[in-house]
Amino acid sequence: MPLTATERHSFSRRGFLTALGGIAMLPAFSRSPLAESLLERKDGEDAVLFASAYRNSNGDFGIGLLDDYGQILARITLPGRGHGIAVSPDGQRFVAFARRPGTFALFVQPFQNSDPSVIVSEPGRHFYGHGCFSADGRLLYAVENDFGAVRGVVGVYDVSGHLPKRIGEISSFGLGPHDIALSSDGRTLVIANGGIETHPDMGREKLNLATMAPSIAFVDVQTGDLARQHELDRSLHQLSLRHMALDGKGRAWVGGQYEGPASDAPPLVAVFAPDEAPYTTEIPASFTGNLNNYIGSVTASISGDVIATSAPRGGQTLFWDAGTGGFLGAQAIPDGCGVAPIDQGSFLISDGNGGLSFVNEPDLPAEILARPPGFSWDNHMVAFSQA
Repeated sequence: MPLTATERHSFSRRGFLTALGGIAMLPAFSRSPLAESLLERKDGEDAVLFASAYRNSNGDFGIGLLDDYGQILARITLPGRGHGIAVSPDGQRFVAFARRPGTFALFVQPFQNSDPSVIVSEPGRHFYGHGCFSADGRLLYAVENDFGAVRGVVGVYDVSGHLPKRIGEISSFGLGPHDIALSSDGRTLVIANGGIETHPDMGREKLNLATMAPSIAFVDVQTGDLARQHELDRSLHQLSLRHMALDGKGRAWVGGQYEGPASDAPPLVAVFAPDEAPYTTEIPASFTGNLNNYIGSVTASISGDVIATSAPRGGQTLFWDAGTGGFLGAQAIPDGCGVAPIDQGSFLISDGNGGLSFVNEPDLPAEILARPPGFSWDNHMVAFSQA
């Protein structure tokens, strides 16, 4: 995407709040028009919203809150580039994470008269940009780098009180845990270990490309024990397993970022389940070699029957049948990356040029809903709503 890599910063809680400035006065929060309108909705009224990190043309970073017409309802300023957003099971809260190797995250309750809370990573840790909530919404699991010990961890945060509090961590059972999801039964954490060693003193430099070992780990949420772990064939050890979504049957669809020779054309989408052998999908020949070996986002439809995988460097978003693994179609959206489900089969797609497009069917042309001036949307977009 046209967003450039962010220079590393270390934020204390006080410094972070100073950098945020007047965040409580922005229209997403307490005593604001948006908060008031959401709180005053009639019972049963639908209020599906979307959130995505962005960069403004003046160089500012933030989180934008959008409706399903692509209109920006509110903005949240950030002191650095944001990345992924974790949404609570009830859809009423979310946490926006800094991009790796960022050390800040923001806990937001947009439907309540409360200000955001800051989460700062522990010393010796930084965030990888993603997280997920526990089934009851009381805990937040955040993928982190224990860079001193060269290992991936999952930080566990209690978000049930007035302020989020880190209460422990568990192993990710791999290096570079990039994304994480909770199984539908709430018992298993699914962790995409990208397999890449990094250190914040080296920025975003990748330190072990020759010995990468990406994996998908299934971890018992209660004990932190490894229940099952899968890797792809050794010939694909440089396919960093990164972003993922769970389909309607609980299988993890994972997009890869290939770190081998640019002339290679490896599979970029793989499917994992605890008790099944993993497999890769077959990318049609017309797209092979044209996706720049990178999948930026992976999202499931609300029904879990359709999987969307965006390839922003190739300007394509590919759609898959979750039941068969078959290819359904593609949308040509330049620099399109963020994808979020709108209803049973349609999606909202954001791009680095500020566009927001509606896709109703994988094989029908996308409809551009909006292109707010001065905005460049980042890699991920999520849907959230008040229950």
